[in-house]
This record gives sequence, structure tokens and C-alpha cells, in this order.
Amino acid sequence: MQQIIVDIAISPDEWIKFYQGVATDVHATSRDGRSVRFPARILSKFYLRDGVRGTFRILFDDAGKFSAIERL
Repeated sequence: MQQIIVDIAISPDEWIKFYQGVATDVHATSRDGRSVRFPARILSKFYLRDGVRGTFRILFDDAGKFSAIERL
């Protein structure tokens, strides 16, 4: 199982674009410098009234398929 660590800061105004379907993917840079793109829907359970903020570990299999996400 592979993993990436990303710091995310998505404001409520930005999140509404994901909610409305205008945007579907989050683009971020992992802490080790890799550019990553993943579906915004995996962050839904972390949405609070101030948006989505924090450091997250995203786990994926050897084929690059999403497995799990957790807040660190």
C-alpha cells in the first residue's frame, strides 16, 4: 500500500464548486513534492463550516487506485 501526505486548505467558497459539480478534482502537492490529483468527494466527511483544512494521509494501491484517507 502506497501513501501520500498532503496539506489541504479549501475555503467554503471553493468547496461549493465541488458540491455543485463545477469542479470534481483537487490538485495538491504532497509533502514529498509530488503533484497529485484526486476526487474531491473523498474529502466530504472532513468538511466543516470553515471548509476543509488539515493534513491528510491518502492511501492507494499499487495501481494508483484510492483506498482510504485519514486526517493526521
